[in-house]
Amino acid sequence: MKFYTKLHDFYYGIDLHTRILYVCILNDRGEKLVHKKIKADKQALLSLIEPYIGQVVIGVECMHCWYWVSDLCKEHDVDFVLGHALYMKAIHGGKAKNDKIDSYKIASLLSGGNFPLAYDYQSEMRATRDLLRRRTKLVQHGAQLKAHIVNTNSQYNYPALELHIKNKCVREEFRTRYDDPVVQRNINFDLAILDSYARELKHLECFLERKAQ
Repeated sequence: MKFYTKLHDFYYGIDLHTRILYVCILNDRGEKLVHKKIKADKQALLSLIEPYIGQVVIGVECMHCWYWVSDLCKEHDVDFVLGHALYMKAIHGGKAKNDKIDSYKIASLLSGGNFPLAYDYQSEMRATRDLLRRRTKLVQHGAQLKAHIVNTNSQYNYPALELHIKNKCVREEFRTRYDDPVVQRNINFDLAILDSYARELKHLECFLERKAQ
């Protein structure tokens, strides 16, 4: 794990939320200069950054809404670092219930050289990264659905399958496998989602291959 250890005159910690930001600015002696809540708005944030441009580093925890802060800092040539959420939790003992305190903790980690770094994806890479992560989640969910089908087959002591459930012909066999209509409906629900995943993931992989060329 790498830590941010560069020295600055000012350290700016932000606790990110969708519509609001809690911000804390410390000087190089650890004194609070600003500690307040503002709207999650570029102009509101920029008004707090501008007096310190060239002397400040801004740190945020890796949450879902950090993209615009990174882009704003890049646009105005301000040092920006993204904190690794898991390691930040381990270092400062988890987020407090008070968001104002969380912003102070982030600024303190920066000033003390204990800010664990996550990778700041550049804007042109983010959409593809998000799409690939989404694909991974869908594949994992598909595996859970397949496991449910196989476990149900064992639960009702039906003969074991010769082929993998990923094969369409095997899935077709399961559409009329059970005598109990409730059990069959449960399995058909899984099969409908799996068929959709198989179709859409194939289209997605073709799209990604074309994009990579």
